[in-house]
Amino acid sequence: MKWVTREKVHVDRVACPWLIKNFVDKDAEFVFVPRDTDPKTIKDGIPFDMKGVELGHHGNKCSFDAIVEKYNIKDPALEKVQEIVRGADTNVENPSPLSISLDVLARGYRMICKDDYETLEKEFYLYDALYAYFKKETE
Repeated sequence: MKWVTREKVHVDRVACPWLIKNFVDKDAEFVFVPRDTDPKTIKDGIPFDMKGVELGHHGNKCSFDAIVEKYNIKDPALEKVQEIVRGADTNVENPSPLSISLDVLARGYRMICKDDYETLEKEFYLYDALYAYFKKETE
């Protein structure tokens, strides 16, 4: 399945592909479109983290939250990652130090990677490590 989001990925637009690949669709293909693309024009793929879409921001929740909820993913370790992503990607009051760090790292990856695909490739290791840590912690 194709999954479509805005280009120039940041926290949620990296965390969501990692989540999708690991918990929803292991064969997912990601497509990045210009920021001003109207999601209603997307006919081939599932739009996420775009304004006005089901798998987007709603209230104080981010797109990562929307995907976890839609696909009914239950995993205590993932809940910890989810809190960090939400804190890094939304206007949470007093975000955790891990959320602040994730935001800084996401900005840095965007600076050193040639495109969104390379950013996903490199940053997925960060999410793998976070998940592994919390998986061990919650066992």
